[in-house]
Amino acid sequence: MSARPDEALTRWLLRPTARAAELAAAHETIVDVAVALLIAVASVAGLAIQARLGHADTIVFCVLLCAPLPFRGRSRSLCFTLVAGVALAQWLTSTPQIADVSVLVALYWLALDGPPAAIIAAGIVAEAGAVMAAARWSPTDVIKYWIGLSALGVASAVLGVSIRERRALLATMRERAARLEFERDQEGRLGAAAERARIAREMHDIVSHNLTVMIGLADGASYALQSSPETAGSAMQRVSATGRQALSEMRRLLGVLREDPSAEPFEPQPGLDRLDELLARVEAAGVPVSIEIEGDPHELSGGVQLAVFRVAQEALTNTLKHAGRPATARLALRITGGRVDLVVIDVAPVAPGAPVAPGAPGAPVAPGPGGRGLHGMRERATAYGGTLEAGPLPDGGWRVHLSVAADVDAAVR
Repeated sequence: MSARPDEALTRWLLRPTARAAELAAAHETIVDVAVALLIAVASVAGLAIQARLGHADTIVFCVLLCAPLPFRGRSRSLCFTLVAGVALAQWLTSTPQIADVSVLVALYWLALDGPPAAIIAAGIVAEAGAVMAAARWSPTDVIKYWIGLSALGVASAVLGVSIRERRALLATMRERAARLEFERDQEGRLGAAAERARIAREMHDIVSHNLTVMIGLADGASYALQSSPETAGSAMQRVSATGRQALSEMRRLLGVLREDPSAEPFEPQPGLDRLDELLARVEAAGVPVSIEIEGDPHELSGGVQLAVFRVAQEALTNTLKHAGRPATARLALRITGGRVDLVVIDVAPVAPGAPVAPGAPGAPVAPGPGGRGLHGMRERATAYGGTLEAGPLPDGGWRVHLSVAADVDAAVR
């Protein structure tokens, strides 16, 4: 969002002031010496105009009033104390001059960076000095002289405190801006991490399923090569088609990482209308699959269809990987009561007493969160307010049950 014109103008006006303040802070001693010399030169010029340069005391007090100013960097309280002490000696033994401005400068510096107690004490001292100066150097017009000196002292202190508060406000605003920038970057990193996790899930589903199908087809082709060359050739054609499809899906998925999104049109994410294609690939790899559908899958949102499709794909991929042969799979999809239930069961009987490979259907379930595929299925279920259950069956099969909210499109509702 662009800044308002008044905010932009304010920043433009304050930019030179901010640069000057940064320059002064970086060369504080040089600035202090320059201020002291400037006051001394102005005071000498004033004494020359008044023909008072012949008085040694005025020259001495001019030097002594300006000399403590360069000590501001060491201690602002000490600087003001020294100037006030010299001013008191001047009040006792000499006459006023322009170098008395050093008292106001030291008070301003103390109000700018000093502790509150020191500022209050310095204000009291400055006010007392104003009363004493008015009484001694202007006895005929004490009130007017005192009001003028008091106004200068109050203005110096108020100016220092005001600039001090402004600096604190700017520091707070800078800190807030830095924090907001950090939070924005953190949100960007979290978003990128979430996108990488999504891509990792999709890549796992694509690569794992298609490679498993290709391995099954290649194994079948190698066994049938001698006895049925035609069947082997058909299987190898399916291997080629499956590989091309996997490459196409990976290109589409990785296309989101390109800087130019218009370089290549993206295909839509797979939905439940591609279930038949998925089952055909699994059957071609040697596992017959039956399907039962209750309800209209086309009423589901694209996100729910993708989640259900990926879970079915992962479950059938695990069947191809782990189920013994001969094995069959049964898929049931029910869309009722605002819920979507997907049940995938593979049947691969295990002979009594026969050893079962770890991780195969029917094997004991190892403790822990499960593999990457099972973890990804659970993440998809959680994303749509659902649950996923997966485990062995008593007869040696394996069952996966996904239950998520239907999330029917608003147009259908």
